[in-house]
Amino acid sequence: MAVRIAPSADVSDEATIGEGSSVWHLAQVREQAVLGEGCIVGRGAYIGTGVRLGDNCKVQNYALVYEPAELGDGVFVGPAAVLTNDQYPRAINPDGSLKDASDWHAVGVTIGTGASIGARAVCIAPVTIGAWATVAAGAVVSRDVPAHAIVRGVPARQVGWVGHAGHPLVAEGDRFRCPATGRLYEPAGDTIREVENA
Repeated sequence: MAVRIAPSADVSDEATIGEGSSVWHLAQVREQAVLGEGCIVGRGAYIGTGVRLGDNCKVQNYALVYEPAELGDGVFVGPAAVLTNDQYPRAINPDGSLKDASDWHAVGVTIGTGASIGARAVCIAPVTIGAWATVAAGAVVSRDVPAHAIVRGVPARQVGWVGHAGHPLVAEGDRFRCPATGRLYEPAGDTIREVENA
């Protein structure tokens, strides 16, 4: 499948864009960024230098993904969401001189396979969002999120579990059932796992 890049998009010649991926109007994809196959980068979105996206990721309109973020396969980043990269942001040094790239150390957000980041959510690096987790719209994530967790609020706190289909799970005793697929999950350490043949 062909790569589609809108005429108004700014895609570096040093970026790698996987087959079947689309970069829409006014989006920017920086040097050494890597997009897997089948990715969609929406209007006005920003993909920073060296950011890595797995296959079939969707970065919606005006989302900002700063380096050195790493996204697994099938990650959804909602409209106007932000993945930060500076723990101690300042425009200037203590002596008043303008900071440049050598004056700070970028830290990234890591997002596991199938996870979703809601519209206008902010993930404050360095954090890891586990596979299949869901960050609610408008949440501010300042600590790691376990796989399959649903978090919301400011600061974000866990409010439940979510299955592979993205629906909140329903408790059945000490297990959890997906109302969309019928899959059954059980506790496993700080997360949950699917019960085979259930």
